[in-house]
Amino acid sequence: MSSAGPQGLQGVPEALQDRESWLDPFDWYRRMREEAPVRYDPQRRTWDVFRYEDVKRVLDDDGTFSVDPSEADDFEEPTEPGEGLVLDTMLFEDPPRHDELRGVVDDWFQPRTLADREPHFRELAGELLDDAVDGGEMDVVADLAYPFPVTVIAELLGIPPSDRDRFKQWSDTLVAAASADEGADEFTERQQQSQMEMGQYFLEAIEDRRENPRDDLLSVIVTEETESGGRLSHEEALGTCILLLVAGNITTTNLIGNAVRSFAEADADLFERLRGDDRAISSAVEEVLRYRSPVQAMSRVATEDVRLRGETVEAGDRVVVWLGSANRDEREFDDPDTFRPDRSPTQHLGFGHGTHYCLGAPLARLEAKVGLSGLLDRVENVRLADATLQPTRSSFVYGVESLPIRYDERR
Repeated sequence: MSSAGPQGLQGVPEALQDRESWLDPFDWYRRMREEAPVRYDPQRRTWDVFRYEDVKRVLDDDGTFSVDPSEADDFEEPTEPGEGLVLDTMLFEDPPRHDELRGVVDDWFQPRTLADREPHFRELAGELLDDAVDGGEMDVVADLAYPFPVTVIAELLGIPPSDRDRFKQWSDTLVAAASADEGADEFTERQQQSQMEMGQYFLEAIEDRRENPRDDLLSVIVTEETESGGRLSHEEALGTCILLLVAGNITTTNLIGNAVRSFAEADADLFERLRGDDRAISSAVEEVLRYRSPVQAMSRVATEDVRLRGETVEAGDRVVVWLGSANRDEREFDDPDTFRPDRSPTQHLGFGHGTHYCLGAPLARLEAKVGLSGLLDRVENVRLADATLQPTRSSFVYGVESLPIRYDERR
């Protein structure tokens, strides 16, 4: 649940607008780190920041770099019902309100809390894999990486798993970037429709939990008091639900997919070396978070004039920090373009940094470990199938829409 959002970035840089470049943006990142580590893109009216040191500085300074998009000079107030739903969330709040909103749900995502749920998560992943591993070929995304985290977050919220297909459609639409064959008006209308449908769904669930609270995360969201007293407003409760659903789906889906892709490309024997070793799998997942971060960029707004690498970023300017570039910065990581599953230590920024460090990082790590462990228990001789990979259509989420693999079943 990273601090990037559906409305977080102003379009895709021109250099990353074709399939091949978004599948492998790392050469462009490298060039930008050397030639233009802080640069202004007039087409997107946005500053881009590429080096590790500068990215970390921006994420660490809430006072100078706000997450609130309304601070931007070119911010436009929502004019249609449903347009602003995703703004009412900790994602777009600075401290201290951010800390209050996050505090309502924080306990549910602590490692100690999640540890009690790990056996059940393994059961869920095992059921999906038992159905998928049959015949020597499967789609890692469709058969595991998508349904597993959606099922988990649905259970945590207390939403029937039967609704997960609608969840997937809504969340995909909210983080998508406009396609070349879709006009801006059509794209905006489609996003607004998804927000309205999702909003209506959760509003009904919120009303139900206010009257009939249960032992689920949704009930906590609508009944728990903040540190300063008082409960979340309808808008804040709704924004929190949408954030947890979208981020809980998107981040882990792409983390698992990126992991299998990275493992297969790195070393044919890596799957065998990782099998049965959860500690080694966890270490490899950290390298995936560095090497192919599920969230490649985050957005901020300068609240005052500030100098970055000799450039003057003015108050009200949008700033996009490229985590995917920072995590390949030669100044911070040795041989950064090589995938090393046992790399240690690694101070990657795959889940962000500072106040808005990803709330769901412990859950994403656990889901990735559990999902990958279950897969490796059931298959061997894993290799990527011959297929044309299509990148996830988003301006900040990194992954592939489908990842078919071939394998031999383990008996």
